[in-house]
Amino acid sequence: MLQTIEMFEVIAQSQPNDCQSLEILKEAYTKLGREEDVVKTSKRIAQAYMQSGQLSSAILEYETVLQRRPDDADVQTALRQIEDKANSASGQANGVEVVASVSTPQSDTAKLHKKTHAASVEIDDGRKTMHKIFVEGKIIKEGDFDLCWRATDLAAAASDVTEPFIHALAEKSILPVEKSLKLLSDRSHTAYLSLEKYDVDIDLTRGFPSEVCRRWCVLPFDRMSKSILVATANPFNQQAVKDLAEATTHRLLWYLAPPTDLMSNLRKAFR
Repeated sequence: MLQTIEMFEVIAQSQPNDCQSLEILKEAYTKLGREEDVVKTSKRIAQAYMQSGQLSSAILEYETVLQRRPDDADVQTALRQIEDKANSASGQANGVEVVASVSTPQSDTAKLHKKTHAASVEIDDGRKTMHKIFVEGKIIKEGDFDLCWRATDLAAAASDVTEPFIHALAEKSILPVEKSLKLLSDRSHTAYLSLEKYDVDIDLTRGFPSEVCRRWCVLPFDRMSKSILVATANPFNQQAVKDLAEATTHRLLWYLAPPTDLMSNLRKAFR
């Protein structure tokens, strides 16, 4: 637990608006009975929600603080500010007519058919987004992208861990993995977490389908309350998110990790 706190305090310091990391910190503080840290973290979570415009979530978080400390002046002031902001937004909306288009049953069916057909012929493994970031962003050349990107064959069994794209870039001396991770973290707003000194829960990893974990190189590495922490080297892989979510009822919290950490732990879990 102390190791978890140490790791996520670093993440929260570098990314103060990362609500999921702050939630994990709050949970860890609660388990250790660190009341003062629990309250401070709840306030940080509420402030992060406010900055992202999620006022209802901020209110709920502040109210959890008031349950512990009913006379907290800072929280009471913050709630009044949220109320004023909400009232102001409501006032601006008054008198404005909002026109919503209503789809007919036939158009809904057509859209559903189109969506289903599209899903059957392609998967969203993040290739388009990664291409836009690395090639259109003039980080690497088109030929280098094609050389390092591995197309996924869902019909073939994943007998070993698939090498992540950014690992291939580094191995071929095209782009250091540190630069790739920094770029992906900035573009995806996914928190970075080194697993080198983390006590990865291998038994938890083995509870997920080896096929999914190997194919997408994703590592469920810890459990915190009702959430599963998952590490990846491709934060834009929506198919990996979908496949892993089908294997659990828990919420998945995603983190960006070095490919070598992912591959070594996955090979340890699924020998």
